[in-house]
Amino acid sequence: MNKQYGVFPEPGTIQFERLLPGPAERIWDYLTKSELKAKWLSAGDVESGVGGKVEFRFQHKNLSETDDPIPEKYKAMEDGSYFEGRVTEWNPYTKLSYTWGEDTGEESEVTYELIPKKDDKILLRLTHRRLGVDPTTLVSVGAGWHTHLGILSDRLEGKEPKGFWSVHVPLEKEYSRIVDKL
Repeated sequence: MNKQYGVFPEPGTIQFERLLPGPAERIWDYLTKSELKAKWLSAGDVESGVGGKVEFRFQHKNLSETDDPIPEKYKAMEDGSYFEGRVTEWNPYTKLSYTWGEDTGEESEVTYELIPKKDDKILLRLTHRRLGVDPTTLVSVGAGWHTHLGILSDRLEGKEPKGFWSVHVPLEKEYSRIVDKL
């Protein structure tokens, strides 16, 4: 698990960087193809091109083979959750942006940048903007993305990831400390 924490470059924004095994086309597939996106984030199609629909069908228990009971505070998500977004930028193999939760009334935006590095490595820069300043939201989003990106990294490296909740819950404590210092 990559221990590099997300940073908050400005209010309501968190950013992560992860050096991943390429090529960029492979990582792009994990960002856009439902069957691969389901292995680290959520199932759901990402329609190509600006304006395309993005579906998020979260089922955290399916992100690992590990039996990982859901914490009581997240029991409402036990049977999964669903929301949609829209593609706002589509540049295959380099940059993808989409709205997050636009049908929830709390729309934010996620951007993935794929930056080639040495030895067929790709720097993935994920930026989640327009989160607001509520500390509970920032902690949840920070720990959530950190956990999901760890699973993505494990998948790309051919490793079986740990259970989502067993990683996420301790990270919430770390992100709470980070957010308290903002």
